[in-house]
Amino acid sequence: VGVGHYQIFAALHYVVLTAPSRLLQLIPVYGLIGCLLALGSMAASNELTAMQALGISVPRIIWAVLKQGALIILALSVIAEFIVPPAELLAHTKRALTISQTSALRSENGYWARGSREYLNVRKFLHGSIPADLDIYEFDDGGRLRSFIHADRGDIRSDGTWLLTGVLRKRIDGQRVRAEHLASLSWKSFLRSQQVRLLVLTPESMAPTQLYEYVQDLKTRKQQTDRYEQALWDKLSLPVATADLVLISIPFVFGPLRTQSAGWRITVGTVVGMVFYLANQITGYLGLLVDVKPAVAALAPSLLLLFIALYMLRRA
Repeated sequence: VGVGHYQIFAALHYVVLTAPSRLLQLIPVYGLIGCLLALGSMAASNELTAMQALGISVPRIIWAVLKQGALIILALSVIAEFIVPPAELLAHTKRALTISQTSALRSENGYWARGSREYLNVRKFLHGSIPADLDIYEFDDGGRLRSFIHADRGDIRSDGTWLLTGVLRKRIDGQRVRAEHLASLSWKSFLRSQQVRLLVLTPESMAPTQLYEYVQDLKTRKQQTDRYEQALWDKLSLPVATADLVLISIPFVFGPLRTQSAGWRITVGTVVGMVFYLANQITGYLGLLVDVKPAVAALAPSLLLLFIALYMLRRA
């Protein structure tokens, strides 16, 4: 707050727009706490004992709980696919524009940016991050159009240059227009780093389908995919983690938390959930550092938790 035109209202707007992303990460923990509270209150009032006395088996009770967990998983999938990506895009775009005060705009109708003598228009983005169907206009000191470039696609390199493919370039000299078709062209972008960030979505803010398409595209072009694969598997592992945490709540209720207060159950659920959340984050980053397959790094905590839950259920 205080940098550029970024004030407290803009910061609150950013927090609200990025809340769905944080909610997505914590939904498994909410599922665990919810199950501990609901089942715990039933256990404390001997309702679970009465159900078993009526012939309702523990596996049947577990199945009833897991069916409710399926609703949580469905909500999680909808949030990840349709709510998080546009909200994250809007939040980061507005924040970057307000702080950097750049002459750039990204909307549903495309992206526009202005340099000293150049204008860039990108009409769509492949997989959420690759500029496509783009035009570059260059003017002389007198404001006359000097050249025009249209490209089917532009890949942003680490040094800030763009590799344009499927290029039509027109050079205008007085009344003469020279047109040429090029398979590829390197373009030195006038965009600053803050403006480039408006173009490239972070893996965490992309929808699972976008991530999958982008990973396949990177593999086709023989580029590094680890970071994007890790983000994809992290998203795909969330439903598994939710089911595991819902499952692990059941032996707690049949065992040590049967007679405990609601506050104690919330505390236990929060601690277990946050330990799992941190372990998930650590294994993800560690997997990138030591070059472990993203699927293994993302699913390892969930699979370990599943084995612990099944062991505790057997004991209970």
